Amino acid sequence: MTSAPDLASLAAALSEGTLTTDPATVENYRRDWTQSDAAGMPLGLVRAQRAEDVVATLRWASAHGVPVVPRGAGSGLSGGSCAVDGCIVLSLERMREIEIDPATRTAIVEPGAFNAEVKAAAAEHGLWYPPDPSSFEICSIGGNVATNAGGLCCVKYGVTTDYVLGLDVVLADGTLVRLGGQRIKDVAGLPLLKLFVGSEGTLGVVTRAILRLLPARPPAATLVAFFPTVGASARAVVEIGRHVRPSMLELMDNASINAVEDYQAMGLDRGAGALLLAQSDAPGAARAEEIEVIRAACVEQGAVECHVTDDPAEGELFAAARRAAFPAIEKLGALMLEDVGVPIPLLPELLSGIAAIAEANDVLIPVVAHAGDGNTHPIIVHPRGDEAARVRAARAFLEVMHLAIRLGGTITGEHGVGRLKREALADQLGPDVMALTQRIKQALDPQGILNPGAAV
Repeated sequence: MTSAPDLASLAAALSEGTLTTDPATVENYRRDWTQSDAAGMPLGLVRAQRAEDVVATLRWASAHGVPVVPRGAGSGLSGGSCAVDGCIVLSLERMREIEIDPATRTAIVEPGAFNAEVKAAAAEHGLWYPPDPSSFEICSIGGNVATNAGGLCCVKYGVTTDYVLGLDVVLADGTLVRLGGQRIKDVAGLPLLKLFVGSEGTLGVVTRAILRLLPARPPAATLVAFFPTVGASARAVVEIGRHVRPSMLELMDNASINAVEDYQAMGLDRGAGALLLAQSDAPGAARAEEIEVIRAACVEQGAVECHVTDDPAEGELFAAARRAAFPAIEKLGALMLEDVGVPIPLLPELLSGIAAIAEANDVLIPVVAHAGDGNTHPIIVHPRGDEAARVRAARAFLEVMHLAIRLGGTITGEHGVGRLKREALADQLGPDVMALTQRIKQALDPQGILNPGAAV
């Protein structure tokens, strides 16, 4: 029987107070937002204070063959930062420095900084960091990079990878590499930088990111349209996409509308089959023209009510209602969260298929969506403690992923594969791409110690 590695040598290599094995503290770091029952028991927890702590942890782990599970704020939704037995959980939450360089329009950010903190720091210089997950107030930049997070504005402004100019990454053996920089254009060597964005901590651990910033966003006009059915709202999304590209185009179905109203009254129409939340930040008169095109498309597809406002505060209230969907639905029971996506013209077929899966498995599946780019969040709800319902929910979870694959879509648009979706990954990628993925993993992490069981 092999004895557990001596943690004293790890503690000696780290900043004081960085390593803990206190059971109560470690317990708080075993799971992400999924609260997965499959989370393992770590050997210990490292709360890195600087890049050197990450280097020391991975050198020690490599020398002893110990798995390392990196984590940021723990807001992940796919089980990607849940612990495995005998691992070191490596938290980056204490690494939170942010430096804004207005001359290059970049932010130099440590991984523990919250997305919202980067936005606020950029705003002080008249700049803007666009990626905005619904959880932007509590999710970290390191986690955003690890999953290539998107958000409400990505329909027009893109996702995290579009704003990553440079990364400091610690590899499995403890080597620190610096990729990219504050340069807008750089084609020297292989494009390794993008390899690490979205790799979910399986290829390396990010200790610093250089992020591209934009000039402050123009004021937005907001439209909220209520529809009798989800299908009508999805058809409106397709029609809108034929004519304009709004800066936001979000969907909520009836179940998610009512969950939000129960959670925090926002004045949404409880009787609506669905709503669309659209924004335009086009310059000058083009903003009103774009909103009118969106309004006309909604009316054409059966919207029963359209509300338009130029008041940014009122528009943000509607956006806040959309952002509240996950915590609101969490009150309904235990959750299995999807984020499947399809080509936009197939959005109506995806949503009707999800409804059929919900009915066939006798489970509730509220749906919210970054509808403008075809990324949906079907949230499978089952009563806590009801094992038969949990089994039906798990079956529905797999069926939703395979529905997306059949429609030429993806099992994850922004949350990552993590551990919860790994079973379906090969069905989407196919054997040749899976083999290529494994060769890359083997080259960078030959012992397989980085986030084992996740993503690849």
